[in-house]
Amino acid sequence: MALLQIAEPGQSTAPHEHRIAIGIDLGTTHSLVATVLSGKPKVLQDDKDRVLLPSIVHYAKDSTTFGYEAKPFMMTDPKNTVVSVKRFMGRSQADIKFQHPYTLVGAENEMPAFETAAGRKTPVEISAEILKQLKDRAEASLNNPVNGAVITVPAYFDEAQRQATRDAAQLAGLNVLRLLNEPTAAAVAYGLDQETNLSTDRNYVIYDLGGGTFDVSILRFSEGVFEVLATGGHTALGGDDLDRLIVKWAKKQLNIETLSDEEYAVFVVAARQAKEYLTDHESAELKLLDDRLTLDRPTFEAIIQVALDKTMSVCKRVLRDAKLELDEIEHVVLVGGSTRSYAVQKVVRELFKREPLCTINPDEVVAIGASITANQLIGNSQDGSLLLDVTPLSLGLETMGGLVERLISRNTAIPVARRQEFTTYQDGQTAMLIHVVQGERDLVEHCRSLGRFVLHGIPPMTAGQARIEVTFQVDADGLLTVSAKETTSGVQAQIDIKPSYGLSSADTERLLVEGFQYAEEDKHLRHLQETKVEAQRELEALEQALKADTDLLSQQQARDLILAAEALKARLKTDELAAIEHAVQQLKIHSDAFAALRMNRHIDHALKGTKLEDWSNSN
Repeated sequence: MALLQIAEPGQSTAPHEHRIAIGIDLGTTHSLVATVLSGKPKVLQDDKDRVLLPSIVHYAKDSTTFGYEAKPFMMTDPKNTVVSVKRFMGRSQADIKFQHPYTLVGAENEMPAFETAAGRKTPVEISAEILKQLKDRAEASLNNPVNGAVITVPAYFDEAQRQATRDAAQLAGLNVLRLLNEPTAAAVAYGLDQETNLSTDRNYVIYDLGGGTFDVSILRFSEGVFEVLATGGHTALGGDDLDRLIVKWAKKQLNIETLSDEEYAVFVVAARQAKEYLTDHESAELKLLDDRLTLDRPTFEAIIQVALDKTMSVCKRVLRDAKLELDEIEHVVLVGGSTRSYAVQKVVRELFKREPLCTINPDEVVAIGASITANQLIGNSQDGSLLLDVTPLSLGLETMGGLVERLISRNTAIPVARRQEFTTYQDGQTAMLIHVVQGERDLVEHCRSLGRFVLHGIPPMTAGQARIEVTFQVDADGLLTVSAKETTSGVQAQIDIKPSYGLSSADTERLLVEGFQYAEEDKHLRHLQETKVEAQRELEALEQALKADTDLLSQQQARDLILAAEALKARLKTDELAAIEHAVQQLKIHSDAFAALRMNRHIDHALKGTKLEDWSNSN
């Protein structure tokens, strides 16, 4: 018998061929790359034995510098030195409310470009420069071309921000195997699935405070599968924000109202150095132009407390979402360079009542997890465990009355696909608008619009007869595809959701909080709108019936029916639910009698010209 070696698409058929896969942590302040060699993850160094690449790009008229070489330009040429570009990815001009020294160009609702000495550069192009540096480092270290990469993103990155990351990778010449949420990568790095005594489910908290983003996720490991039970965070909260709080304090101490861009850059660097020094010391000195300030630990704690409180609020909400108590958490894992701060570790310890895990370098842990995942996806590992991320917000579409029909609920494990049938509202309807929305409210006006498309070519039918099958599919990278198909004719259309700009942290927080805050009000509004839609449908059906069979009614019956219909129309202009329901009942009293007369007429027409024996023979 012949034996055939079967491989997954894109994988080598040679069973012993090792393909080069890398994991990249594309960070806000630092980026790094790792791979798996001889079964062990290894963070790759540059030619000066450094693992971290500062996420900084400096543009001159005839040259571009990166990382450590670009760092001095933060103070001498801040307008042409782009730092924390990750915070601009997939976001519009209107979303960017934090202070920065750059000249941004572009429409208010589009992702901006940076005006630099080398011309206009988009966040995607700048991120691609960083990714290319890491790719080149990997290929130089491994003496082989890279076959594929897993790139990590914050769990709260939306579709626009994820797509921008993919575009940057493509520009850098990388084959993206997967975009992986950073907390999930950390779980893989710590080998939480390798712990002994795994006969019971284990729950883990991943607390990730990096340079520019904050994520907290609760993961459960059960029967070989990682599942994210709940996730939350901020796309604009991290070590950069702690630096800004220190700068704000320093300005107040020195009675400074405003700073030039160059002066602000000096203050930020001094603040960051003081913050890092306080990790192992009781006080630090800030060298600020011609002034010096001393910052001790208690003052530092007080300064950043507002930011730490925000992270604690998110942690508490995520615990509620996962329906878990503190004693059901096995471990808390710290990720991100900002978690080195004693102040951060202190609040985490106090909330979760346990010592957090930080045995792996918090700067490297995400890249390590990404490299392990890349090694699995490229076909080098037979580990067998699965990683399931979740949707951070519910996804649905608009139905009549401006209501939201949810197809995929928030915190649903991805990849996922959901299918549901819809129908037409009017007789002879040949097209349907599909409006895709994101959020936790019941009315479309309170949710975020993701995109619209039209399904044309629906065969003309009576209202309610057409069957439109709508499918929502979210892939492993969190990207959404929505398709609609009319089942009898086979006509179909689809959209890949790539919004023109991303979701701000404030909007994300608002969508979640309002979903809880207005739950009862939304329940009432949904009932009101559903009642209005049904009443409108009854009125339209009645109008058609009167055109066809008004001769069945006496003048008084017709007058009573029309008056009841007019009364309902007047009530539909209000939001008085009880009054609308009463008007519907009054119309029903008159319309039921009319419906019975119409039924009798149609039966008479159907039986006309037939004999009793014809019906007997048909049976």
